[in-house]
Amino acid sequence: MAIFGLWVINKAGGLVYQRNFADGLAQLTSNEYLVLAGTLHGIHAITSRLSPIPGQSSGAQVIEGETFKINILLTLTGTKFILLTSPAEPASTIDVLLQKIYSTYAEKVMQNPFHTPEMPIRSEAFDVSLGALIG
Repeated sequence: MAIFGLWVINKAGGLVYQRNFADGLAQLTSNEYLVLAGTLHGIHAITSRLSPIPGQSSGAQVIEGETFKINILLTLTGTKFILLTSPAEPASTIDVLLQKIYSTYAEKVMQNPFHTPEMPIRSEAFDVSLGALIG
């Protein structure tokens, strides 16, 4: 499985977690990651309004490029999990992985009494669990 990276964006559009899993990705500055997260948050908000049936769309779920695919999981709380993968990854595999990542987030981050919601994620347990999931 070719997983390049994971971003977690809070409901306000702020990047609260970013991790690369593959060598060879362009190394961006923290400011560039923040701008990308905000831009993706805006694109997602706009695409949720493009549906011909009002209120029936949760926004873009996949954005594909020639060499990568952006997979988006929007949670009920408005948190977005963004998984950067190769274009060849099957959607069903990515959907299952995103759900596992979300479950890990709920267990390791949200159940941590020292974590403040909507703030940057600084959890070694979450990092270790992601490493085991994604490898």
